[in-house]
Amino acid sequence: QVQLVESGGGLVQAGGSLRLSCAASGSGFSINTMGWYRQAPGKQRELVATITNGGNTNYADSVKGRFTISRDNAKNTVYLQMNSLKPGDTAVYYCNAVISLRAYNYRYWGQGTQVTVSS
Repeated sequence: QVQLVESGGGLVQAGGSLRLSCAASGSGFSINTMGWYRQAPGKQRELVATITNGGNTNYADSVKGRFTISRDNAKNTVYLQMNSLKPGDTAVYYCNAVISLRAYNYRYWGQGTQVTVSS
């Protein structure tokens, strides 16, 4: 079974930075598009950023210019570098990956990591 394990969340002051990591474990799989989503209390989960196999990236307008998504294919890991954090960025951040396993595609979600930005 493939699992996505997230790390790097925490409490940071406004203007600070955090780096989230998400590593896929298992065997016999390949990773297609990877991304980060977030969900604040009382709100729907929203897309933050995605990155394709070819390295093409997309960002939500609210984080564009502040967040950077990247991936290390050798480590099966996706990162989210978050700079100039704002209180509005406070949310649970979820890693997402579309994974090919035994000739089928599956969507996997990480367990979520809390990011809290204080003013």
